[in-house]
Amino acid sequence: MPDNQPFAIPANPAALFALDGHAVLALDGPDALAFAQAQFANDVTALAIGQWQWSAWLTPKGRVMAVFALLRTGEASLRLLLADADPVELGDTLRRFVFRRKLAIAARPDLHASGDFAAPTRAQGATLAGHEDTELELDYGAPELPRTLRLSTAATPRDAAAAAAWDGADLRLGLPRLPAAQREQWTPQQLGLERLRAFSVKKGCYPGQEIVARTHFLGRAKREALLLQVDASVEPGAAVSQAGQAIGSVACTAGHGPRLALAVLPLERTAEPLHIDGAIAVVVPFVDGLAR
Repeated sequence: MPDNQPFAIPANPAALFALDGHAVLALDGPDALAFAQAQFANDVTALAIGQWQWSAWLTPKGRVMAVFALLRTGEASLRLLLADADPVELGDTLRRFVFRRKLAIAARPDLHASGDFAAPTRAQGATLAGHEDTELELDYGAPELPRTLRLSTAATPRDAAAAAAWDGADLRLGLPRLPAAQREQWTPQQLGLERLRAFSVKKGCYPGQEIVARTHFLGRAKREALLLQVDASVEPGAAVSQAGQAIGSVACTAGHGPRLALAVLPLERTAEPLHIDGAIAVVVPFVDGLAR
């Protein structure tokens, strides 16, 4: 494995640093839970007030458009914590499916996300701590890689090195960070979202549910997500080759110079070395424990 690890946590990161790419989309109203249950891939009815889960929004063909943390903050209140999607754009798209349901969908630019490479002081697992009017605390890590994410109306300082390490930690923990060009390309199974328990194969209908369930119950998944480390700069969409033949592609990356790459590759492949843009790509293990 290359010595220069792109996922290394800075020696002295700020105690709290801004996660500028993160944003919140709010669903409020008596039909908020029913709407989310019909649209999103996970079982929203399993969420108690004060809990959260990983979830995704899929196309009718079962391709992932967005991966997010779904927080239940009240009896009729849900929050989508987005790492890569524009909440205004996503909100506009979701409103097309509201029809006669009673709910309001709105971005919450007043809520700022910040990160901390330390275990939470109050939150634990899927249980939230605090209140969004002051500060919400989420357990966003694992025993081997502890992290705390906070949502607050107060902004926090920027720390570029710490924020880049956070992105790398996302990939290490199996959380895809999809750029726009990689949306609608992959099924939940291909991205390894079962690692996060981010979709349900037992609940009722939602966009893409039939394809997701068929893949699960009939065992037709032919590709999987692997975490690769590359001692070179690579970009999402780059081909992964083996023995001179392209066999898969990169869904997302993190790091500068040496990169971590989440790649989707065939389950059946040889033991030959993997390459991305001519550079050797080494398989590194995921860190378990981010499922919620």
